[in-house]
Amino acid sequence: MDILLATRNPGKRTEFLELLGGLPVNVLIAEDVGLSEMDVVEDGDTLLYNATLKAHAYAKASGLWTVADDSGLFVDALDGLPGVNTAYYGGPAKLLAALEGVPAPRTARFECVVMLCSPSLQTEHVVGVCPGQIGHELRGLGGFGYDPAFIPDGYTQTFAEMSHAEKNPISHRGRAVALILPALRRLVEQGG
Repeated sequence: MDILLATRNPGKRTEFLELLGGLPVNVLIAEDVGLSEMDVVEDGDTLLYNATLKAHAYAKASGLWTVADDSGLFVDALDGLPGVNTAYYGGPAKLLAALEGVPAPRTARFECVVMLCSPSLQTEHVVGVCPGQIGHELRGLGGFGYDPAFIPDGYTQTFAEMSHAEKNPISHRGRAVALILPALRRLVEQGG
């Protein structure tokens, strides 16, 4: 069964496949279905709104079951910033500068909304949350985005210092995919 992942990023497909744990689906991305030029403007004020925009646009354009996500980093000392605008905030160095002088613990959480959308635009969504804190320096070379600054609760390493095997089950995206997995399994069992 084909599932479209609403992205142009092949790295997201790799991560998603790892999180699916062998579920028998063929995960496609935009370029696989002739949508490599498609760009959905994510101008909503919530992660759910943005995930819905992407899910509807890609499902409608492709006629396929589609999985879309949106995620953000919410820092308590910054009143929730960068939040829904995480991708446009300016990166981890800007984040550390904004937190200059704020003592530990600098609590924060990553959130991820994962949306499953049918070709007829019926949706189901879940939210994965990973609480933690922002460190005082950037550490690690793995991951992407704010991973070098984020230390999940119960750990001393940043996401960027963890292997995929360590990070995936506890990350916001990993938790969200685990929550949407039963719906995907039902879909596979029903043959789409």
